[in-house]
Amino acid sequence: MARLKLTLAYEGTRYSGWQLQSGAGGRCPTIQGEVEKAIALLLGRRYPVSGAGRTDAGVHAEAQVCHVDLPDNSTRIQWRKALNAKLPDDIRILEAAWAPPEFHARNDARLKRYAYSLWMDKERPLPRVRSFVWNVPALDVDSMRAAFPMLAGSRDFAAFQNRGTPVRQTVRTLTTISWQPGMVAAMRCPEDWPVATVTFEGDGFLKQMARNLVGMLVWIGLGKLPLESLPALVSSGDRRILPSPSAPARGLTLMGVDYADAGPPAG
Repeated sequence: MARLKLTLAYEGTRYSGWQLQSGAGGRCPTIQGEVEKAIALLLGRRYPVSGAGRTDAGVHAEAQVCHVDLPDNSTRIQWRKALNAKLPDDIRILEAAWAPPEFHARNDARLKRYAYSLWMDKERPLPRVRSFVWNVPALDVDSMRAAFPMLAGSRDFAAFQNRGTPVRQTVRTLTTISWQPGMVAAMRCPEDWPVATVTFEGDGFLKQMARNLVGMLVWIGLGKLPLESLPALVSSGDRRILPSPSAPARGLTLMGVDYADAGPPAG
């Protein structure tokens, strides 16, 4: 068997997240399911695909990564072109590369980048971006940015973890938190658009951690949560006392996953 590493982009609007849904009878399309289906159309049977992260329903990706073990005789296929010919228009393979047999899309990830985009105006977002932003009122951006140093570094982020995926420990390291005005994910927008993107880089993220962080930052920006209360909320380790909601999934995009070695191209 040969291990194929795929980098893909997708609009998550109509999908129930990355992971296959058990007991759904095929009624809930997922990104993983569509990729496995496309491979099956080419090889005549399904092969399990493993992703770098389990993006939630409605979350998008600019560069998700996954791997799949395929028969040795499939190495002659130009996988990027072949899969793109079979996948829906809202999923695209950006790169296909043969990886060492020990490579693992999730376990070998060194850094992940998530971006969350906001439309900061009482008027509804323009149709072209409404599926990629959270519509909020004008925000106190200075207060929000003042919270960034309180969140960066190695911390126990249990207070920002939703239930659903058991983990051994809840300490994560956020290496960078940045504010990018005029951006919706990686797209530069006209200067008069009331948009901005918060980008998080870290060694890993708990379930809905990025969305819970953004929800809290927006509550600070709306004046609903005093900045000085943040240290106690973070150290509490208790999601139940965090007063802010999870930000909607549609504003979140997985921007990329970093590894030590990219591997040779596979078409």
